Amino acid sequence: MTTFSKKKTKLSKNELFSLTKLVFLIPITIIILLLIFLWSSSSTIISGNIIHLCFQSRKLNDLYCISAGTHPNLEAPSSFSSNVTTKFVDDLQQKSTRLGIPIPPGYHAFRNGMVKSDEELLVAYNDVEDQLEMHRSWTSTSQNHNATLCDGRGIYVYELPTKFNKDLVSQCADMVPWVDLCDYFSNDAMGEAVQKLGKGWYQTHQYSLELIFHSRVMTHPCRVQNISEAELFYVPFYAGLDVLRWHFKNVTNDVKDSLGLELVKWLESQPTWFKRSGKDHIFVLGKISWDFRRYSNSNWGSRFLELDEMQNPVKLLIERQPWHLNDIGIPHPTFFHPQSDNDITKWQLKLLNESRKSLISFAGAARPDAPESIRSMLINQCTSTSECKFMNCSSGSCDQPESIIELFIESEFCLQPPGDSPTRKSVFDSLISGCIPVIFDPFTAYYQYPWHLPQDYKKYSVFIDQEDVRNMKVNVVDRLMKIPAGEKQNMRKYIIYELLPGLVYGDPKSKLEKFQDAFSITMNNLFERLTRLEL
Repeated sequence: MTTFSKKKTKLSKNELFSLTKLVFLIPITIIILLLIFLWSSSSTIISGNIIHLCFQSRKLNDLYCISAGTHPNLEAPSSFSSNVTTKFVDDLQQKSTRLGIPIPPGYHAFRNGMVKSDEELLVAYNDVEDQLEMHRSWTSTSQNHNATLCDGRGIYVYELPTKFNKDLVSQCADMVPWVDLCDYFSNDAMGEAVQKLGKGWYQTHQYSLELIFHSRVMTHPCRVQNISEAELFYVPFYAGLDVLRWHFKNVTNDVKDSLGLELVKWLESQPTWFKRSGKDHIFVLGKISWDFRRYSNSNWGSRFLELDEMQNPVKLLIERQPWHLNDIGIPHPTFFHPQSDNDITKWQLKLLNESRKSLISFAGAARPDAPESIRSMLINQCTSTSECKFMNCSSGSCDQPESIIELFIESEFCLQPPGDSPTRKSVFDSLISGCIPVIFDPFTAYYQYPWHLPQDYKKYSVFIDQEDVRNMKVNVVDRLMKIPAGEKQNMRKYIIYELLPGLVYGDPKSKLEKFQDAFSITMNNLFERLTRLEL
């Protein structure tokens, strides 16, 4: 009895020692697992001039972000020495992406007391290039926009309750305080005809993509009425108009999110939604991605694209979120909507024979409330020489399509600095006018439109780093004057012959046989993507 008690006491001490070790090990294990989880669930996103390395849990709605940006109102922590900042910037200036695009220096401001290294910034930029490479792997090789496209496959257009589309359009007069959008949404959303520019030209609004795409899908040769015959499913939810109608009204975030949540609930009642976990569903959103990715401390936009249910579907946007694979950029709608191959050919010949009176033009306005913007510097450089023609959009002169197009037709180079967001409709207006765009931020075009613009950006544009402009290291006019005439001619021919047809959205009644327009290219590649996913 006594022996047994002593043995039991001894075992209890061993157990106590083991338990003590275990107690110390558990926190370490938990920390390691937590770090692995955070790393595996991290993502890098960009907002304006700020890059965020963000961590997110599926159970949490909010992102935790380590941010680096160029905004002067962001201050570096006091513990972050100026010597480290200088070295950081100097090292960063030596880096460039695989495409040869320099990583912007000047990321001097940090939040949460954590420093994002230049190596991490380089990785972030290369990551977006990896995603664009994946997008380009889905590019269809078919040169005929009808042949081999369907191949027994169909696209089904959901007949949504009207509150998700038509009822939103009916609010056109009340969406934006200073403009009535109803005229813009006429003629299948092409707007009123612009007779001065000729056949196929319309007063098209930059936010009309959702309506234009819907009209085209309805007459697509692969559209099927029987849902069982479909491989792709188009959801005609006008989420951009839903966001736009609340931009200038004092409503809660719950109100802004309500229709998107209703849409998801409606989709979950459809058996087809679960066929491929939403990967075969297509959304077309006629605003920039950030308008659907509202941060928790912001009142701007909705959280539609942050919903778990929206991660698998393809989202076609005029400006994509660069680090979301299923965000795909497609061209802004331009003013030109040809009905036939002949309409395109005539326009191409006109552009080739046009005399370019101005070396450079810039249609835009200054951004006095955005100190980091280079627009004022470009305006000063432009107005100080006869080689550059400036159209001040703050005066309303840019509201007429003929004014913009005539300016671009007469110009060899068109300056395209970022505005409220990196992309600009003006980039596409300049390209369809045969004017070589001058890009200052790779997120304006190079990291946006893999199906419609080539990887080699030097074929159709000139890149000047906006940091060099901001730091007065380059005079844009002097730089462009040095480009040889032969080089300019080759770029212009490439734009007119190779790019232009694929950057316009044809009239819904169009019958293009020789050319593929922006819509046809997009549809071809959506089918090709589905094929690749099934391999």
